[in-house]
This record gives sequence, structure tokens and C-alpha cells, in this order.
Amino acid sequence: MKDLTKNYLSAFTIVLLLIIAVLGITIYNKNEELVRTNENAYNMAFYQLVDEVKDVEAYLAKAQVTTTPEHSAENLTNLWREANMAQSYLAMLPIESQDLEKTQKFLNQVSDYSYSLSTKNIDEENLSEEDLKNLKDLHGYSVELTNTLVQLSEDINTGRIKWQDLSKEENVAFAQQVDNISKDSFNNMSENFHEYSGLIYDGAFSEHLTNSQKLGLTGDEIDEENAKQKAIEFIGKENIEEINSFGLAQNANIAAFNFSINTNKNENISIAISQKGGHIVFMNANRDVNSEILQYDQANEIGKKFLTDKGFPNMKETYYMKQNGFITINYAYVQENVVMYPDLIKLKIALDDGEILGLETTGYLNNHKQRDISEIKITKEEAKNKINKNIQISSEGLAVIPTKWQTEILCYEFKGKVDNTDFLVYINAENGKEQDILVIKDTPDGVLTM
Repeated sequence: MKDLTKNYLSAFTIVLLLIIAVLGITIYNKNEELVRTNENAYNMAFYQLVDEVKDVEAYLAKAQVTTTPEHSAENLTNLWREANMAQSYLAMLPIESQDLEKTQKFLNQVSDYSYSLSTKNIDEENLSEEDLKNLKDLHGYSVELTNTLVQLSEDINTGRIKWQDLSKEENVAFAQQVDNISKDSFNNMSENFHEYSGLIYDGAFSEHLTNSQKLGLTGDEIDEENAKQKAIEFIGKENIEEINSFGLAQNANIAAFNFSINTNKNENISIAISQKGGHIVFMNANRDVNSEILQYDQANEIGKKFLTDKGFPNMKETYYMKQNGFITINYAYVQENVVMYPDLIKLKIALDDGEILGLETTGYLNNHKQRDISEIKITKEEAKNKINKNIQISSEGLAVIPTKWQTEILCYEFKGKVDNTDFLVYINAENGKEQDILVIKDTPDGVLTM
């Protein structure tokens, strides 16, 4: 009887231990899953924060050189919105409040001050010299904050810093010194604050590339077999091992026949040929690029020659980005020395041997036409007098830029610098109004605009 009882106890103990082990493993897995979920949420909030602060920096830079109350009000409203969004994402991060306090204060100052200045502009009142000085001070701090966040982003990506480290009290990653901005500036700004409770690179103007009329899409409609022959001709029959069709995509911005091509170099190429006219809409080849031998100027010359050979003459390089061994360059059509920004073509070029790995002609096919550029009613000197006097102009010319209302405007384009920030300023060539301002970002990976 004792042996039987002993056996029961032993079995019970084993079962109990197994239950405890299973529960332990289950709890551990649940905790790990919770940690991963939290990590993903923190990562999402943090990278949104980085983007918002970059936008804050760009709008603060633009605010210093805008000359018309109308355009200034629009820019400051965007700045107010982005600063508020940045505060929201900052509040989602698991960092001790004392580390966030000064960054939160800065974003709050930007939000409130931009709101107060925008109300002045809405009343058609120009910004004062004191206002512009305050904006300059805020921009200087935003540059420091952006650099800090970018470095922190790199540390998180490489695993040098983890979110549980950031939540410790001794961490000072966000504890930036607001004192480097004049206290007087903050005191002056505080008088105007209002309570409030509650924003592959494609280049400048690329968000307005579509056009319902498809002005560059010329010619008659073709069938799938003709489109296939166009694709073979574009890639070169001698380079093709196999070609497969995926049919007609009618709901795309441009109706096109899609094909997949295997080359005799073991590369896979996706290519789309427009149903109307048989134009190349896009082409993309996937392969590894393990070395960067070519410089930007060499790649650019290869790109321009390729475009000319493929029937796209008079294209001028605008902005570019390097990534993973290749460079993406945006080209705009030039008519009589006027840059036509709506007519954009994007090229992806391998930096090891100059092979064209990608092509996108959406902007060009949507908008390309010969423009009437005779509606110039003010001189270049008159336009130059409209821009901020602090800008040191380095180049000037004419350009057609698209608007968010699917229209185009002929402008004088001035490139210049204020302190260490480069700008593009667009003055309407018909009425002399300040039409747009872009901040130029010259980074190790390319020249971008915001």
C-alpha cells in the first residue's frame, strides 16, 4: 500500500512539474510575444517621429525665406501640423519623462509659434525681423534634434541600443540642451503663443505626375503580341532566354501589358508596355551590385545617352539617390532652355558597369507636350527682387512646375543659399508671386528636395 501511495505521489509530482514547466514556457512565450509587439509599436512610432522632425526642419528652413504672406501662411500651417504630429509620436515612446521634457518643449514651442505667425500671415501681415530671427534659432535646434534622432535610429537598427535601455532613468538620448537657443528668443515667442490641444525617392514635384489626358501617350492601341515584340526589341532579342506574359493591367495609371523576361545572364526583368502607342512604361531588373566603380558624372552621362538612344532627347538630370550599389537619377525634359518638371523620367543605373537596371516614364507619358512659354510678363531681375534678400543666388533660369490642382506654372527658378541651407525658389513668371520653395538636401547618398 505504501509503495502504491508512493507511486501515486511520484506520478503526481511529475505531472505537476510538467504542468509548471508548460505554464512557464507558455508565460515566457507570451512575454516574448508581448515584447516583440511592443518593439514593433515603438519602432513604428519612432520612425514616424524621425520623419516628422525632418519635415519640421524643412518647413522651418522654408519659413525663413518665404516673402509673401499667402505662401508663408501655408508653410507655417504645415509646420504647425508636423510639430503636433511629432509630439504625438514622441509621446508613444517608452522613455522617462525627464528625457523627453526638453524635446517635447521644443516641439510645443514650434507648434504654438508657427500657429501664431500663420494667423499674422492670414491677416496679410508680413513676418518681422524678430520673427525671422526666432525661426532661424528654432531651425538651428531642429537640425541638432534631427541629427540626434538619425544617430539614435542607426543605434537602434544595429542593436547597439534597445528600447528597454531607452526606458531606463539614466538614459539621456533625448535630453538635448535647449539652452543653446537664446532664452530671450523663447521669452519673446511666449508672448505670441496660443493654447492648442488636440506630417524610393522620386524627386521634386514627383507627387503631381499624373494627368487624365495622358498627353505623352501618342499612337494607336496595340495588342498583346505587338506589345511583346516591343518588349523584346527594347531588351534586345539576343539577351533574352525566355519571356512570359501577365496580360493587360487596365486599372493602372497607364493601361499596359506586363511581361517577365529571363535573360541569358540569369537576370529577371519586369517590363510594361502601354496599350496605347506601345510605349515603355517601366522596366526593372533585379541583380546584386557588389561594387561601386562609377561616379555620379559617369553614371549620368550613361543615363542621358541611354535616354537619347531610346527616343527621349533633351533630358536634364535633376536629383538623384544612391542605394545598394545603384543610383536612381531623375531627368526632366528641356524645351528651349526651360526645364519641364512634369515631364519626368527615372533611371536606375548599376554603379559597377553602368547597366540600366530600371526605367520609369510615368511622368513623361502623362504630361509631355510642347508648351507655349511666351507668357513671361516680368523680367528675371523683377523676379529676383521678389525673393528674400538673404539668399545668395548661385544659379537662375526658367522652369515649368506642376501644381496640386493638375495645372502647370511657368516660373523663374533661383537656386541659392542662406547660411548652410540650400533652396530653390520659384517666382511666377506671369504675375511675380512666390510660387514655391524647396529645401535642397545634399546627403552622402544623393541630392534630394523637401
